[in-house]
Parts: sequence; C-alpha cells; structure tokens
Amino acid sequence: MSEKKKPVEYTAEFRESAVKLAVESAHPISQTAKELGVNKNTLYTWIGQFHRPVKNYGETVADEHIYDEVKRLRLETRRLKEERDILKKAAAYFVRSMA
Repeated sequence: MSEKKKPVEYTAEFRESAVKLAVESAHPISQTAKELGVNKNTLYTWIGQFHRPVKNYGETVADEHIYDEVKRLRLETRRLKEERDILKKAAAYFVRSMA
C-alpha cells in the first residue's frame, strides 16, 4: 500500500517572502512557484492572504474596510459551501440507508 504524503508546513516568514517575491517579480506566478518548490495554487492562496493592493491616490480608509469585508465574506462563503456539501452527502447517505 502506498502511504499518503504528509503536507509540508511552511513558516509564516517563508510564505510572506514568497508572496513578496511573486508580486514583485517580472516572472509568471507559476514560474516563481516552481522555483520555490511550492504548488502554484498554494502560492496564489498565500497572495490572497498576505498581499494587499498598493493604495492609489484618493483611496480612503473606507476602501480598506471594503477589502476586509470582501475577504471576510469570501471566507464565510467557503465555509458555507463546505457545510452545504457535507449536508448533501449526509442526506444522500441516509436516503440510501433507508432504501
């Protein structure tokens, strides 16, 4: 039997420096991820977590609150979708067991 690989734990410092490198680099994100030995989807996730867009002239504090609200709503949406999927699977299981 094959054993599952244990997920690699990256330090917060490594993740932050990887995001900085990816954002500031002229190379594509996929190439930067390959050079760092990280899955490109993982790097995109880190970018979403750590990177805030550079403030443009005229942005207000309200813009930052909107950014935070969008981030919070995305996390909540992800959690609700996971709950929905679990409930769908549970419902299907109980329907099969009753039949």
